[in-house]
Amino acid sequence: MPKRWEEMLTDIWTSFLFIWITLFPYISMAPINQSKSLQTGSIMGLRGTGEGQKILSRAKRGWVWNQMFVLEEFSGPDSILVGRLHTDLDSGSRNIKYILSGEGAGTIFVINELTGDIHAMKRLDREEKAEYTLTAQVINRDTDEALEPPSEFIIKVQDINDNAPEFNNGPYHATVPEMSLVGTSVTKVTATDADDPVYGNSARLVYSIVEGQPYFSIDANTGVIRTALSDMDREAREQYHVVIQAKDMGGHMGGLSGTTTVTITLSDVNDNPPKFSQSLYHFSIPENLAVGNAGGRVKANDRDIGENAKSSYSIIEGDGIDVFEITTDPQTQDGILRLKKPLDFEDKKSYTLKVEAANIRIDPQFSNGVPFKDTATVKIAVEDSDEPPVFSKPTYFLSIHENATINSVIGNVSATDPDATKSHVRYLIDRHTDLERQFNINVDDGKITLAKPLDRETDTWHNITVTATEIRNNSQISQAIVAIKVLDVNDNAPEFASEYEAFLCENGKPGQVIQTVSAIDKDDPKDGHFFTYSLVPEMSNNPNFTIKNNEDNSVSVLAKHNAFRRQKQEMYFLPIIVSDNGNPPMSSTNTLTIRVCGCSSDGIVQSCNVEAYVLPIGLSMGALIAILACIILLLVIVVLFVTLRRHKNEPLIIKDDEDVRENIIRYDDEGGGEEDTEAFDIATLQNPDGINGFLPRKDIKPDLQFMPRQGQHSAPNGVDVDEFINVRLHEADNDPTAPPYDSIQIYGYEGRGSVAGSLSSLETASSDSDQNFDYLREWGPRFKRLGELYSVGESDRET
Repeated sequence: MPKRWEEMLTDIWTSFLFIWITLFPYISMAPINQSKSLQTGSIMGLRGTGEGQKILSRAKRGWVWNQMFVLEEFSGPDSILVGRLHTDLDSGSRNIKYILSGEGAGTIFVINELTGDIHAMKRLDREEKAEYTLTAQVINRDTDEALEPPSEFIIKVQDINDNAPEFNNGPYHATVPEMSLVGTSVTKVTATDADDPVYGNSARLVYSIVEGQPYFSIDANTGVIRTALSDMDREAREQYHVVIQAKDMGGHMGGLSGTTTVTITLSDVNDNPPKFSQSLYHFSIPENLAVGNAGGRVKANDRDIGENAKSSYSIIEGDGIDVFEITTDPQTQDGILRLKKPLDFEDKKSYTLKVEAANIRIDPQFSNGVPFKDTATVKIAVEDSDEPPVFSKPTYFLSIHENATINSVIGNVSATDPDATKSHVRYLIDRHTDLERQFNINVDDGKITLAKPLDRETDTWHNITVTATEIRNNSQISQAIVAIKVLDVNDNAPEFASEYEAFLCENGKPGQVIQTVSAIDKDDPKDGHFFTYSLVPEMSNNPNFTIKNNEDNSVSVLAKHNAFRRQKQEMYFLPIIVSDNGNPPMSSTNTLTIRVCGCSSDGIVQSCNVEAYVLPIGLSMGALIAILACIILLLVIVVLFVTLRRHKNEPLIIKDDEDVRENIIRYDDEGGGEEDTEAFDIATLQNPDGINGFLPRKDIKPDLQFMPRQGQHSAPNGVDVDEFINVRLHEADNDPTAPPYDSIQIYGYEGRGSVAGSLSSLETASSDSDQNFDYLREWGPRFKRLGELYSVGESDRET
């Protein structure tokens, strides 16, 4: 027999035994004449005493039957007897009928109408429904009269252990620090059982570990998982898979069980110090390594992870503390050895350092007073490199006078090879910094000479770049800046600071300052400028003007008299010689222009032209401009007025030059397109009255009223179109109310310039008689008349 059936039979036997033990005292206490089957009850006992009934003596108590029980999951070939209903009115006669109603009545529970036996017809599940409430009643079979009031009772479904425990939240994941003490709580698991927790032990669960010992333990009642071993090292094993079992029936044999998996991960603690992978490191670094670049890497491994594995590096001793530094790579946790100062193979060929790696984060629980750090020795060998030449100065400052001769030596630069080989050096000028090729340099000794004349006033400084190259290795190049200052010599004469133009009033006073004159000099002497002014020798005794030194490198021009008149002389020219104090001194002659002007009584210049005298006294130039503007405005108004008058005097008689016409167009062809220009000569269509000199007025109604022409009747099909057009043309010519001209446009041919091609049906091979227009009748009432005109019979066509 399968194990599952054995467990079920055991559960059924246990349930029956429990019921028997529970009900045995009641059965043993009942009188023999009142004993009935276990499923028997008394409706009268449940009903009690009716209203108004007097109790004369103590009644014998019947069975308490308001609850009945039935086992769940019972299956068999026959229905199961739940219980029996019996009333004291049932004396064995056949006129008593039992009726059952309520939950499941007639479907799940069926009552025998004669005996009152209740049977369960279906297999019941307590987890689906634990109890059913029903109502029982006794009636007269013949009259259906109720013999007793309805009584309510409950049928309870008794539980059997048919549900295994389940872990609804599994599988579980938990974390516990490594090296935790024994008994450290990890997590809690919980299982549920759908069986009745009140009745029996079907829902009493007990937890146990199936897999995961001896590392973890579990509380059998609460499901709390705890560590069972100390010194569990994450670095040795990081993850554990623990299988937990929950068994009902208190864990006894025959109980059902369920399992779940708990994945427990050990979290890291800082219980391992950093450790260098080797105690001695060797590096070779070229001497031309740039400052700040990495020269090597060291690594201290830490078995921990995350923040616990981070270390900091430092140089604690050695002869290269000032030359090297070590930093931590945040990504790889390597120690990067960097250069702080330039290396020189010729000066020092090797270095020895002692580096240390220490954990940044320390856990006192595991350090035990021992620092979590490690040291290693680093030996660095400097490699000799072919270095470029080195100039004696990074920047050279030279000077030369601007009047120096070609090939004059300005100065020299010097560079040497720092290598032990001491290669010879060649010098060149970078022509990108000397586009004018102003200078040259000796390739062997570095002497810089002048190649072209200099001009300090054009360029005061020349900045050129000189390169030094090893002869043995042309790729080794170094550069230096040479700044050449051009020194000044007195090679420029002074001149007026600006183009001066002086104004002299006719009514000025003798000795009045006309103009103050200053000078400039492009040269730049060390002691500053000092200018002297004088009149040219031939005008030293100028009768009109003189000059006065102001002691500030400027002079004032003075008038000698007040007899200046514009009518006599309007403009004077005064040559002045300006000299500097250079060695040798330089001078230039500059001419001052002086105009004689009319001034007000306050000395304000009003006019400097001779033509101003022809103006009336007190009339200024601005007033004259205003008068001229008014005159021009009046002329414009007159011209506009005359133009408007011409438009108003337009003749009302139609002239020959007015080409007012209409075109009478002949529609006997489609049209000629762009090249159709044939038409009647407009002269042939002119009004005959116009030829005789009679021109109709446009603004009056003609005296001769045009008589309306008689109504035209439909002409026969053979009418001459030319005659018809001529009649209409004659009538239009004699109509005084018609426009002056008409023209007949002839479309005698289709035209050769139409891109679209012919759309006309005039030249089609078919005639009207060949076409059938009956379809026009089908287009509706709007096309009815058109259909009547074209849709004619054969007889009409022949006519």
